[in-house]
Amino acid sequence: MTMRLTSMMIIATVSMWALTGCSNSEVAASTPAMTTEANTTTTTSGDDIDWSAIATNETPAERADYVYPFAIDSQNVRDYAEYFNIDNATAQHNLTISMASNEALSKVLDQLSGRYTSHELTDGKEMKLIIHTTSDVNASSYDYVLSDDFAKGLVLPIVIVPDGVKSEVDVHGEVAEN
Repeated sequence: MTMRLTSMMIIATVSMWALTGCSNSEVAASTPAMTTEANTTTTTSGDDIDWSAIATNETPAERADYVYPFAIDSQNVRDYAEYFNIDNATAQHNLTISMASNEALSKVLDQLSGRYTSHELTDGKEMKLIIHTTSDVNASSYDYVLSDDFAKGLVLPIVIVPDGVKSEVDVHGEVAEN
């Protein structure tokens, strides 16, 4: 049951990404100018992600006061919390972030061109978006503040990992890394 729920959540998330995706020109036209210093780190020599190009003008929201689109005692939140062995508040937060993560992912992918290999969202206490790239991209990280109304103000940590890892999705939607 739990595996089926997880598979359904992955399929629903991917479907939402497909339905709400933007073209490169739409993303460029809707990206606001950055007014605050980006929280970013980079290492080695190679190509950097221009975090200022994807930054939003949103102020990070306080998690404790945030009004989430999922009720904390909803079945989806309880199932997620049970499956990942976390509290309901963290599950509620992670579900919301995962549904909205395409906003940040699409902006980063616009810069990577053919250097993207795969990505993953970590589950558990600290959700983050890990984007695997070819080795010619510098490792870096950034705290992206979501701007879409669905998760406006929530922070999604993004980590660029230039390890060339590709992942494949099997028939049931489970990610298996090579």
